[in-house]
Amino acid sequence: MPDETPARMTAREAVTLLTGPAGFTEHLPPPRDLPADGPLGWAGYDAARERARTRTGEEESVVYGTGVVGDRACVLLSFEFGFLGGSLGQRTGDRLEAAYALALTRRLPLLALVATGGSRMQEGMVALTQLQRVAAAATRLRAAGLPQIAVVRDPTTGGGWATVGAGADVVLALPGAQVGFAGSRVRPADADPYAYSAEGQFAAGQVDAVVPADELAATVTHWLRALGPHVAAGAQPSGTGPHDPSGAPDAAPPRPHDPPPAAPVPRALPVPSAPAVPSATARLPETGREAVARARDARRPRAEAYLADYFAVRLPLHGDRCGGTDPGLLCGFGLRADGSAVAYVAQCGTATRPAGYRTAARTIRLADRLGAPVLTLVDTPGAANDAEAERAGAGAAIAETFAAIAAARVPVTTLVIGEGGSGGALALAAPGNTHVTADSYFSVIAPELAAAILKRPPSETGATADQLRLRPQDLVDLGFARSIVG
Repeated sequence: MPDETPARMTAREAVTLLTGPAGFTEHLPPPRDLPADGPLGWAGYDAARERARTRTGEEESVVYGTGVVGDRACVLLSFEFGFLGGSLGQRTGDRLEAAYALALTRRLPLLALVATGGSRMQEGMVALTQLQRVAAAATRLRAAGLPQIAVVRDPTTGGGWATVGAGADVVLALPGAQVGFAGSRVRPADADPYAYSAEGQFAAGQVDAVVPADELAATVTHWLRALGPHVAAGAQPSGTGPHDPSGAPDAAPPRPHDPPPAAPVPRALPVPSAPAVPSATARLPETGREAVARARDARRPRAEAYLADYFAVRLPLHGDRCGGTDPGLLCGFGLRADGSAVAYVAQCGTATRPAGYRTAARTIRLADRLGAPVLTLVDTPGAANDAEAERAGAGAAIAETFAAIAAARVPVTTLVIGEGGSGGALALAAPGNTHVTADSYFSVIAPELAAAILKRPPSETGATADQLRLRPQDLVDLGFARSIVG
């Protein structure tokens, strides 16, 4: 009987959870003959494999094939932890490589349901090098602009986590799953178990969401819609048959995507429930001081209100994959009411931290690779400038964000909704496609700091703000902003 914990489902139970009982067609790679007891001649290895086969009904630790999740066709691969701990051996590598090749041939997203203890000891270095095969196959899929989603189950450790799991574009985890490179038997005895849990990995920015099993199918469906490519469930894309050697592509080579239309500019007053704002917002600010005061007014709409109005569904991307998160920066993909997908990066009015910039760059690069337009909402007094931020690489993180926008082939649309504080705000602004609201300003530096640098008394801050020409109408006149929204 399978374990009652949702994270310990069998490989096929995990697939059925997402596809339903009739939504999966299994594929098989070409057969491979192995010497007695495997490549190392490990005594008892063949007997262990036979016991695993009898116990699970599977021939290997991975099953793969095509299926439909919600209304989206995809390639699924699922690990069977009951088969030698879901470990990766040479035949496992055959199946993994074939699954990635099948996704490439069919031009379908790859959905991996991971539960593994790592590389198979009984096959030694032959098993370990399967990680290189997986990495190469994933790289080919990435270069073709096809998305990879991983759902990590209990447990997901070792090389399987470091390739199929953590290497995916979007990483979802089942609650309570053990997740980490080091398995429970090899980590330090005094290690904090929370760090090796789905929840701990989420807190560290390594997992995008912890999703209960009963919500997983809906969440994955939304992600498949958002990331594309959009292949109808009933379509019959070209490719190999269910039991053909999937590694031999028979379709045309992938072509670069055509640029999508730019994301629409959000509304200036997004939702009726937004906090009331002074009536002055019906007109433009008369002075620089007034522009700054209105941008800093707690009653104006913030990023959450804009995103709630803009998207029917939001799918967050969480963390910089370097151990950091920034709650003051919201990143992810969203589905609009018409079903179109847009990636978003939104500042929430706080000083943006290095982890935030790295998460923003990650989001923009993913959108660019998959061909989704990007929306950025600018609202920050500036980049975090404390000692911790410097140690975390503030300069390099900001540079990475500038580079991501500069390199993007998809259109980036920016709306400044509040404060535009120096380079920490400009890093998220689209050259040539930035718009501003009447409650915003943008400046090379905050007027208070400018006055201090110029050794002016605080009483001259307002005059300094005027000199900086930071009002919305000034930004249009200077050619920085295309329009004033609202």
